[in-house]
Amino acid sequence: MSMEDTTDLIARARAGDHDAFRDLVQAHAHELQVHCYRMLGSLQDAEDALQETLVSAWRNLGEFGQRSSLRTWLYKIATNRCLSMLRADSRRPRTAHALPEVPLPEPTGTGDAPPWLEPYPDVLLADQRPGPEARYETTEAISLAFITALQLLPPRQRAVLVLRDVLGYHASEAAQMLDATAESVQSALKRARATVDDHLAGTGRPLARRPDTAAEHRLVARLTEALERADLDALIALLVTDVRLAMPPVMLEYHGIESARRLFAAVVFRPGRTYRVVPTRANGQHAFGLYVADPHTGVHHAYTLLVIDTDGDHVTAMTGFSNTTLMTRFGLPRTLPEPD
Repeated sequence: MSMEDTTDLIARARAGDHDAFRDLVQAHAHELQVHCYRMLGSLQDAEDALQETLVSAWRNLGEFGQRSSLRTWLYKIATNRCLSMLRADSRRPRTAHALPEVPLPEPTGTGDAPPWLEPYPDVLLADQRPGPEARYETTEAISLAFITALQLLPPRQRAVLVLRDVLGYHASEAAQMLDATAESVQSALKRARATVDDHLAGTGRPLARRPDTAAEHRLVARLTEALERADLDALIALLVTDVRLAMPPVMLEYHGIESARRLFAAVVFRPGRTYRVVPTRANGQHAFGLYVADPHTGVHHAYTLLVIDTDGDHVTAMTGFSNTTLMTRFGLPRTLPEPD
């Protein structure tokens, strides 16, 4: 969009033209929602934050003096909207949900994924234009490992790290967006980087830069087959020795092959259960919609959304999300008919 077109749309929107406002902001809506997701860790909260951002932008368009770009102005509104939501804390459960009815084997520890963490559909990801000071690649900055690490930061540090290291804004720009000094931004960034780097190193989940490979596609096919055949040994053979399993909102973690074997035997592959698997993508990673069969009708019902980390030919981490309403956000049905 040219500068003349933008100026014309701003003038019309300020005069009350809703269509002009929509045309003005629609090019930024997807990336703003991704930004809110990084800040909040929840798809639902990100959608709410985006809507509140656009309402605020509409109401306050008269204050936009074009001293910065429209995109930067919208990011400022979105960032501060997210900070307000985080401070209110009303959307954040303070305890994990109740454990599943099925008895779980003894975990190896408490998971780092917060109870509100949700996966983000790849179909909603936007092409981003990170600035010159971005530290993370776009694919790294949307991975579940990175989103989880962000949730460990205090809100202001989280905002600073995303603005500086993901979006690539200069320190002076981030300071203006947060109504802070450049010195305080740099101090917060230093602490945030240390926390995120230490966390990722401690979990053994480096931020993969590798694109899809033939090995990964073979891995997806073998994992699908193992799940649908309920072949526990075949599935375990696809995992690295120090694999990590998590299942938000339950804040438990299973670390290592033997823990994974016990968990899958007790929960997924227990007698009488059969599954169908539908591949999808979440957070730039391979994912699966897992459906469990009704033994009486043969219809398969949504069971969990499974997101995996890989090193090419093995699975390094699995995160299972039992909130089946999420699956419709990935274009997955709630049920699958009985196969012919």
